[in-house]
Amino acid sequence: MTVKKPAKSKTAAKAKTTSAKVKAKTTSAKTKDKTASAKARELRLVKEAKIQDLIGDSAGTRLEASGVLHHDGAFLIVCDNLPSLIRVGSELSSKAPDNEVLKANLAQKKGSSANAGYEDLAHDTLHDHYFTLTEAEPVKPKGYRARVHEYDAKLRPLGSALLDFDLTDANKGMEGLEWVDRAGAGYLLALCEGNQCAGGKKGRTPGGGRIHVFRREGKRWTRTDTIRLPESLPFEDYSSVSVRDDRIAVLSQASSALWVGRLSAKKWEVDAGTVHPLPTDGKGRTVYGNPEGVSWVSADHVVIVSDRAKKGAGNERFRAKDQSVHLFLIPGDRD
Repeated sequence: MTVKKPAKSKTAAKAKTTSAKVKAKTTSAKTKDKTASAKARELRLVKEAKIQDLIGDSAGTRLEASGVLHHDGAFLIVCDNLPSLIRVGSELSSKAPDNEVLKANLAQKKGSSANAGYEDLAHDTLHDHYFTLTEAEPVKPKGYRARVHEYDAKLRPLGSALLDFDLTDANKGMEGLEWVDRAGAGYLLALCEGNQCAGGKKGRTPGGGRIHVFRREGKRWTRTDTIRLPESLPFEDYSSVSVRDDRIAVLSQASSALWVGRLSAKKWEVDAGTVHPLPTDGKGRTVYGNPEGVSWVSADHVVIVSDRAKKGAGNERFRAKDQSVHLFLIPGDRD
């Protein structure tokens, strides 16, 4: 004999449907709240300009901006395809008297490593020296190391030296450079491009951001410590670092976002900080697809420079912002 299963009551079915709708609404509300929260944390554009519009064709038309430094009311910019340094007035006007291309002085001394361009730059305020960064170069017996070039106040080359840290991938080396004075000593901070300072899948897996700390010993830059960025940081890569007092900012190109945190005054440690996405379009899509360099301008403003967008239809919406310099406001709790 076949026993029929009792039919579900209409009341039970209705209750299940109501529960599903409530759950869907709750999920939707959480998604909207998350989106609204991210939008509130977005950097706010103050002004921006194409670098070529500021300096003309004096440095060519291919300007792969990779690093920026705010100094004396102007922005100093390096490109990873040019040996020159570009200076533009912070007002971002084509008529600014500061706008120029500094070509001659950045040539390295005879015998120094030749380089087509630089990834980032830093400034030693105590001695008024400048430093530029070469991402990676081959070393014997194998592997790679980043190189730092040093210049005096007039940007005349003083020499260069390798950083005391082995890299395994020539295309995922050191991307960011910053100078920090601490307890009477000067240190260079070098930011790895990939997570765990690696390339490939491992380098793209968030949670392994590293900034290595170097101190000069004779003609060498010896690694003395490592700053571990928060494991919760969702960045797939890292492109630049800047420090102002106890505040530290780290930029990601792949994630199109800026992380801002606090750097301990006694230890090479940081807090959890806050992630600030770069502005998106009306559909929430990335438009700043090539942010490469960052520098503090004030307590709540940063300047960012963007690289040249890659070829391909998928990168078309990035072209309006590429090869440019952007001034952003970092939103605070009261904004």
